[in-house]
Amino acid sequence: MLRRFRPALLAGAFLLALGVGGCGRPTPNEAPVQVELAVEPQPPAQGPAKVTVTLADGEGAPVTGAEVKLEGNMSHPGMVPVFADARELEPGRYQADLEFTMGGDWYIIVTAKLPDQRRIERQFPVPGVRPR
Repeated sequence: MLRRFRPALLAGAFLLALGVGGCGRPTPNEAPVQVELAVEPQPPAQGPAKVTVTLADGEGAPVTGAEVKLEGNMSHPGMVPVFADARELEPGRYQADLEFTMGGDWYIIVTAKLPDQRRIERQFPVPGVRPR
């Protein structure tokens, strides 16, 4: 009789183990990182822009020593992306020059390799870049 229910019991035990394993507090390596992005000039315009990225841990302390890279893309297909490496200006604050090659809606992908070797990626919309 148990043989007939064995697959169902195994599946139930597996699902229970997944549920229990998914509950719990994150380890320190899973701590959230807050990412903020600012673009100058405002409103953004075609041509050079200063992009500032701020990284902070879950408690608001600056994240220092990260490698921060930017990728700018237009929201419609077929456009060549633009890239920039940001440098740390002060603890947790990184800046790069990025060229908006034409007017329209853009988005910027921020990729950061943190000192603890974690990688994070965030995407920020930059709508309405004004043409020249």
